[in-house]
Amino acid sequence: MDEFELEDNLEFILQSIQELIEDQGENNPFGEVNQNELLANLVNYDQDNLMPDVSVEDVVNGKDVQGIPWEKMLFPRDQYREMKMKGYKNYQNLSYAREDALQDCKQVERDGPYYDFQYNTRRARLSIVHFQLQLRNLVWATTKHDVYTVHNQSMTHWSSLNQISTELINGDDCIIPKQRGHGSQSVSMVQFTTMAVDNDLLVVGGFHGELICKRLEDDGIVFSTRVTDDENAITNSLEIYQDPNGSRRLVVANNDCSVRIFDTKYFDLLNHYVFPWSVNSVSVNPDGTLFAVLGDHEDGLVVDPKCGKMAIYWLPGVKTQHVGCGTLETYHNPWLSLVEG
Repeated sequence: MDEFELEDNLEFILQSIQELIEDQGENNPFGEVNQNELLANLVNYDQDNLMPDVSVEDVVNGKDVQGIPWEKMLFPRDQYREMKMKGYKNYQNLSYAREDALQDCKQVERDGPYYDFQYNTRRARLSIVHFQLQLRNLVWATTKHDVYTVHNQSMTHWSSLNQISTELINGDDCIIPKQRGHGSQSVSMVQFTTMAVDNDLLVVGGFHGELICKRLEDDGIVFSTRVTDDENAITNSLEIYQDPNGSRRLVVANNDCSVRIFDTKYFDLLNHYVFPWSVNSVSVNPDGTLFAVLGDHEDGLVVDPKCGKMAIYWLPGVKTQHVGCGTLETYHNPWLSLVEG
């Protein structure tokens, strides 16, 4: 397991500050400093005394929850955050009045105790290769102590019990699946875009339509393929679910305007549905009878997975934060509720 290097966080902060300085010129709050001056004065730390983890006790004693030594920097955390928010570029595809959104939102207390900090580790590392992938399940926790993450081209499992990170899939390798037939084929140089974990099954999607499936109790990869040869083939979302007959299924959404359903025993393609727009997210209600489908369109759909046709629901005016970043969850107890972000 690679040891965390504080320099990674600091270089990221430095890059952000430099971009703010370039964007705002003489109006930036850091004065006339250049990148070399910032690098020389950003922090003075001892590499041998780095803390890879932060506990509640550390935070009570004044440590930053992320482990960033703000007390050694040229500027405080609040000032950095203020400048970051001023320079943040927000991408909006559809206009929506802020006043209308506030009416729909539940008002909450700013300092309400909604959750408490418990523990932060920087040993379990995560990297996201594209800003539109931030909402696509690239971190997955199956228990209180089992976390699956993507770091560079590696799919890893982090155990908080033994503090060990284990590589499960290396996207740079030539991945040769154990299973033959059923559309299975080798893939290589895979950039991970989304994943899902359920019981013993880990599934991963890639930038070029790749689909990789691994049984967690077995070595190697059981199944891999490219679900499409379309140039716009990003695998956007994956979900493992149980259909009304009790069989486990995998639903895959891609930028080629398609939703595909596989069985999870031999990974046969059972259904392939095509929509008029790229599909960013598919979520299945708990009894497996309805799919909520969201994509590059202002409206979402609720469809019947048996035929791919629109069911009794239509979701007018669903708006995604970014094109390609829509997420949709469904709950049925006993009514269908939809949560979109």
